Amino acid sequence: MSASDPGFLAALREAQASADEGGMPVGGAIVSSSGEILGTGRNQFVQKGSVILHGETSAFENAKNHPLAAFKDGTLYTTLSPCPMCAGAAVFFKVKKVVIGENKNMSGREEFLRQHGIEVVILNNQACDELMTDFITNKPHLW
Repeated sequence: MSASDPGFLAALREAQASADEGGMPVGGAIVSSSGEILGTGRNQFVQKGSVILHGETSAFENAKNHPLAAFKDGTLYTTLSPCPMCAGAAVFFKVKKVVIGENKNMSGREEFLRQHGIEVVILNNQACDELMTDFITNKPHLW
């Protein structure tokens, strides 16, 4: 698992797109067990005022044309450690692995995921860290 995986790169592109829109730079991607990117998404708190569409849940929403079985044993890529809601979505959709770009700016529910049999990989990716650090520094009122 590396920062050059297509799923991770898709999530990172979503995070950058959100940052470019003035939003919270969190992106997600759902990849099937066969390697197909099923959906990508970005945090929509600033852009749409949505408290539900985080990078991960937005990716699931954008993958809605796939049957639920397509998510089973897949991988969720996220640029920031998932919050409780997004970790719950990973469990609900029965993904096998969650790949996290960074968890320095927010530690999420890694142990919760592991307790539900999900493999957790933390990349400690510098680009993800820099996007979040810039956001927190420049828009603390939104964080």
